[in-house]
Amino acid sequence: FLNMAGHSKFKNIMFRKGAQDKKRAKLFAKLGREIQIASKQGGIDPNSNHRLRTAIDAAKVANVPKDNIKRAIKKGSDSETNNLEEIKYEGFGPGGTSIIVETMTDNKNRTISEIRQIFSKNGGSIAESGGVSHSFKRKGELIYKSDKNLESKIFDTAVVSGADDVINEGDSYTIYCDPKKIINIKEKISELSLEPFSVSLTWVSSNKVNLNKEDGKKLFNLINQLEDNEDVQNISSNYDISNEVFDTIDFDK
Repeated sequence: FLNMAGHSKFKNIMFRKGAQDKKRAKLFAKLGREIQIASKQGGIDPNSNHRLRTAIDAAKVANVPKDNIKRAIKKGSDSETNNLEEIKYEGFGPGGTSIIVETMTDNKNRTISEIRQIFSKNGGSIAESGGVSHSFKRKGELIYKSDKNLESKIFDTAVVSGADDVINEGDSYTIYCDPKKIINIKEKISELSLEPFSVSLTWVSSNKVNLNKEDGKKLFNLINQLEDNEDVQNISSNYDISNEVFDTIDFDK
């Protein structure tokens, strides 16, 4: 299995820190937009639209109220989302890392200028389309809190259900799979009475870039500022960082 320590470790930290209302409202808005666009593109039946099913599961895991989910599906089936465009940007971050930024926007000039500014302020730069994405593959990602008693069962269940990678990151397990298999794997693991704390579709690169503390902190600042942007839906990067280095980074400074 690939070792991607750090990739979702950062997500875990952001999840724990993300409990403040402002972050929560932003997360709800992003999850709502993903449901809208998924239902607009693939129809409103989650059983035949795996992207929508994944988006609904992600929203439930984040405790988005049922009414919000219903409203987002309805918006997607109405013409309200016609001015929303999905645009993917690629870029280079500190330490030679590659980054994919997925956005949904009703004004792409505003979005690209804001994203370019965030990159350049944090030691990165925007790349040509296709400049970094050739080494990335679309994957489903499930993150679970670690449970020593169930560890081997979780790993076995994930692999038997078709997971590509299962990574033990100390305080969590991250499972990567074909996007179409994410729901099946999640359902099989929930038979062990375990629910993920993050469900998403992401981009995973085969070329990992190992980061030192300084570049790691710069990259996380960059990712954090991108996350804060209203138009940004999802960020993927090919960084790898050891737990020892990760644990020395002070995120509050």
